[in-house]
Amino acid sequence: MSAELATDITTTDVTTTDITTIGAAPPAGRRAFDVTLPIGYTDPEGTVHRKVVLRKMTGKEEAILADRRFQKNGGRLVTELLHSCIVQLGELSPNGRSTVSNLYSADRNYLLLKLRSVTFGSELESSYTCPSCSEQLHVNEDLDDLPVTVVPDGEEQGDVLVELVDGYVDKEGNVHTALALRLPTGADEEAVASQMRENPSLGKNALLARCIRSLGEMPRHRLEALGPRIMSDLTMTDRRLIDQALNDAAPGVDLVRRQECPACGREFSASLDLSNFLALA
Repeated sequence: MSAELATDITTTDVTTTDITTIGAAPPAGRRAFDVTLPIGYTDPEGTVHRKVVLRKMTGKEEAILADRRFQKNGGRLVTELLHSCIVQLGELSPNGRSTVSNLYSADRNYLLLKLRSVTFGSELESSYTCPSCSEQLHVNEDLDDLPVTVVPDGEEQGDVLVELVDGYVDKEGNVHTALALRLPTGADEEAVASQMRENPSLGKNALLARCIRSLGEMPRHRLEALGPRIMSDLTMTDRRLIDQALNDAAPGVDLVRRQECPACGREFSASLDLSNFLALA
């Protein structure tokens, strides 16, 4: 789920250390870097802004990361951090946090990884556990080598369309199978942060419910009234279809890492270990 990075960043201890203990250091003497968003921000006039000038984190951002006000809301923490470090977003004039909050989660995750890379270096010490023999694998991941899927120039990100197998059955007995979802944004992450911390499954339901564009012929007001209950009532078969469709259609950084256990030879996939994302000691 694209909100994973926002959730994990709040669980990381923030301390200071020499960056040479982390891995490859970023270029010395350079504070600002140009990056291109995988999707981009569409302003009210329909212009897509994808070029971002991102500066390294400073002591100001260390204070943001340590601020207790943000520790229980990963989405808000990411918004504050990125808002503080974005020097320029496309051709937009500097403005408030709402623009950063309304960026797609995929773009926010990309910016977080780039921010970590330009500030501390691209190498990240990660650990994985083999699901067969429980062997611990210690891997140095290079954040700059993670595969990134981007929306082609001149195109805009469209909705994700899913044809459900079992569908949602409303109180009249009608079955709705044609589901259209938009991709989640930072505003969605902020809104469901408390639910995500208490129960990741219920938090996921709330997140996806906010992203529903349409479901069969169901009126919009019914969709909004039902909210997360729609996702709760879907079969596991359909929920898996939704996950697969979002993973296949969503641009951004691929955080799934393929590993081979040196002890038993088992090949397995796991999400990028982010436990040391900002643990600098």
